[in-house]
Amino acid sequence: MYRKVASILAIGLLATGLAACGDGEGGSGGGGADDGQIVLGFSQVGAESGWRTANTDSIKKSAEAAGIKLQFSDAQQKQENQIKAIRSFIQQKVDVIAFSPVVESGWDTVLKEAKDANIPVILTDRAVDSQDTSLYKTFLGSDFVKEGKLSGEWLVEQYKGKTDPVNIVELQGTTGSAPANDRKKGFADAIAAAPNLKVIASQTGDFTRAGGKQVMEAFLKAHKDIDVLFAHNDDMGLGALEAIEAAGKVPGKDIIIITIDAVKDGMQALADGKFNFIAECSPLLGPQLMDLVKKVHAGEAVEPRIVTEETTFTQEQAKAALPNRQY
Repeated sequence: MYRKVASILAIGLLATGLAACGDGEGGSGGGGADDGQIVLGFSQVGAESGWRTANTDSIKKSAEAAGIKLQFSDAQQKQENQIKAIRSFIQQKVDVIAFSPVVESGWDTVLKEAKDANIPVILTDRAVDSQDTSLYKTFLGSDFVKEGKLSGEWLVEQYKGKTDPVNIVELQGTTGSAPANDRKKGFADAIAAAPNLKVIASQTGDFTRAGGKQVMEAFLKAHKDIDVLFAHNDDMGLGALEAIEAAGKVPGKDIIIITIDAVKDGMQALADGKFNFIAECSPLLGPQLMDLVKKVHAGEAVEPRIVTEETTFTQEQAKAALPNRQY
């Protein structure tokens, strides 16, 4: 009788143990979903702009279309939230981690934790400044330096042959972020070719419409002779546009406006002649990201840097592109 009871107990314990092994936290099953689905942990910067909203939408729809289970986290523009999210993904034993870093610095520790857990990491949209490139498999995104450079080159061309001083104010993106650093550098390098073009004020608007409006109001009070506004994204440019109009000036004429992104609202402002030039930065990274997730999960080699294809827009080009614009 004793042997029979012991035997029943042993079978029960074994069954409990097997159930626990198969019950991975967050449905990942210790390295993947129970049904064999790839599990992707994605940490987004936030929802600070129309661009970011379109980017999130692209990632969510593409994951569903690709049959990839998405664990999504919104960092609300705080690095500490992203680090927590990545650590949570590691604990859940997701198959792949992807994220768009709020800022460039301070990622080595958490990325080493992911590497030690054998979870491949993909950077999307923004880079990190880590010297150890083995901490991530690839970086998918735009060439931000090029976007700034194209903006500056267009401006230089507009003032070609003129020597009068051109006063520029700059609305920077989030301090320390890759797009803010790189767009600033690209623009500065380009306008260096024309010594009469000078940035007289440069301040962050944090990539938000409200930030752009607030900083532009301050610029207009401090400087009576602004010729050009260079905004690191459309949303800040649109906020600045409100401030310019409230000050009794005509955007696009009294003050030339150059922005980066080419979201629908920005493109409409360009088509209406309130903006003058936009360098595109496409948010539709979802399909390319899911392709990379499948490849790194399968252990395939991928290029360490994948640049998205983009263009630039003038007023007439914006008018032609708007009817079919996806974002």
